[in-house]
Amino acid sequence: MELAISNKINMNTNSQLQINYLLHLADTPLILSQRNSEWCGHGPILEQDIAITNISLDLLGQARTLYQYAAILLNKDAKVLPLEEYREATEDSLAYLRNEREFKNLLLVEQPKGNWATTVLRQYLFSQFQFELFSVLQNSSDAQLAAIATKSIKETTYHIRWSKEWLIRLGDGTTESHHKMQEAVEELWQYTGEMFEPADYETLQQINLQTLKNIWEEKVTKVFQEAKLSIPENAFVQVGGKQGTHTEYLGFILAEMQYLQRSYPNAVW
Repeated sequence: MELAISNKINMNTNSQLQINYLLHLADTPLILSQRNSEWCGHGPILEQDIAITNISLDLLGQARTLYQYAAILLNKDAKVLPLEEYREATEDSLAYLRNEREFKNLLLVEQPKGNWATTVLRQYLFSQFQFELFSVLQNSSDAQLAAIATKSIKETTYHIRWSKEWLIRLGDGTTESHHKMQEAVEELWQYTGEMFEPADYETLQQINLQTLKNIWEEKVTKVFQEAKLSIPENAFVQVGGKQGTHTEYLGFILAEMQYLQRSYPNAVW
């Protein structure tokens, strides 16, 4: 596992792949939750301020359950040497004690929150993908992962409905709102291809990402047509987040998110 704990543990290949996959699934909603939470107290209207904050909490909850499961597997398989810094993995250590290169989140979610159009578009693009992925993972041979997917898909269904309504409202709204939404599409579309570029740790799940991509594109295209938005042609695909190569934005996110734990190690309420 490419973590600070990596040189302190010994595990078989399948365990390593499974844990890295869980970390990828957890890191993405965690970072998106952190990005969305920047709107708390700054939403366009009070109702939507509450809505985006609740979505952030949903994403944080998804990340927690996945980190908890990853920690269980780490602690089960790890052979930790005496006097080493990390004696036991927890959801907190996985969220707060890894650096940028150890995070496996999609590049899409770490981009600046931008304006309201950027935020709702990103939420829709990711939630639609997450829904298709969880639909498959519900049938995973890993019972714990299947249970997490089944619970999370209920929240994701709401996230799609909320973000899609805003996307259509802005895209098919005023000249200015349409322009801002199209600008957001031009900016974010380059990061969507990474969702369907398989990392080595995804092979264990035997999920056909090309099939997911076809389903995702069909649904997204339909929504874009309703919103009168154009999908960029021949857009360059930005990748690297799944392998730990990120944009400069992730470092700033982690610096803020991890400040308390790193300044006051093992602090508890």
